[in-house]
Amino acid sequence: MTSPGGYGPPPGGPVGGPAQPACVRHPDRPTALSCNRCGRPACPECLREAAVGYQCVDCVREGNRSTAQVRTVAGARANSRPTPYVTYALVAINVIVFGVTAAQAHSIMDNQRSALFNSWALYGPAVGDGQLIRVLGSGFLHFGPIHLLANMFALYIVGRDVELILGRARYAAVYFVALLGGSASVLALQPNAATAGASGAIFGLFGAQAVILLRLKQSPGPVLAIIFINVVISVSLPGISLWGHMGGLAAGTIATAGLLFGPGLVSKGGQSTSSARTIGWVSVAAVAVIVIGVILLRMTQLHSQLAY
Repeated sequence: MTSPGGYGPPPGGPVGGPAQPACVRHPDRPTALSCNRCGRPACPECLREAAVGYQCVDCVREGNRSTAQVRTVAGARANSRPTPYVTYALVAINVIVFGVTAAQAHSIMDNQRSALFNSWALYGPAVGDGQLIRVLGSGFLHFGPIHLLANMFALYIVGRDVELILGRARYAAVYFVALLGGSASVLALQPNAATAGASGAIFGLFGAQAVILLRLKQSPGPVLAIIFINVVISVSLPGISLWGHMGGLAAGTIATAGLLFGPGLVSKGGQSTSSARTIGWVSVAAVAVIVIGVILLRMTQLHSQLAY
């Protein structure tokens, strides 16, 4: 027998037989299938394969909400296919700034002759005169393409791994704290030198990677060897800011140690997970406050020297 609108059985099931229940999400679709979890009828489009049988999309969504999110040792959400967006963004900003300086100077090799370079390079007396932009902007300047390529290669290699473990927000915080730490160290110990480059922040990421390996109970030997080699190079070759590297290394290492080890110490005292993570952020903020305090103190001292 045909249905009124065409061939086949009517929507409610074959004539003379029991009517099939309708899908809970599609009332116009009769179905003999049901969800293994809630037992409600569901059409094939609304069912998803589960560990045992099939579940409706509503039960799958509810199960995903109740399942604990896998996190890294830093508390960041673990992702099987992470994309290091912050690292890519930092590399892009450095390359763009270099392109601007090269265009202004009409030279790729002598880009330091540009107006932007002269305005952002870290120079103590200029900072003492109130030009605080140099403290941050100098971390995105580079002396020529070789300097840029070396730093961006290191940032790309180290930054991806550190961002994966720390998460984007924590990673960005450690990076900028290390950058400011390098600037603070230069202002405190080498104020009359004109410095620029992302090396201070990258050294901070080296330190962060060493702390991460310790937290994962793995040997930080290879990273420490790289740090040692770079320190030797900084001491041996002229024109390299040793204090900028050391300041960034110290700030990045201490900030990461606070993020990874601080929450664990608090959790042992019976605190909640959210409270423990807050301790990590407080540790980073404390390092940032100290670094900024050094910068402001040196700016005041340098300003006083300019007045005489």
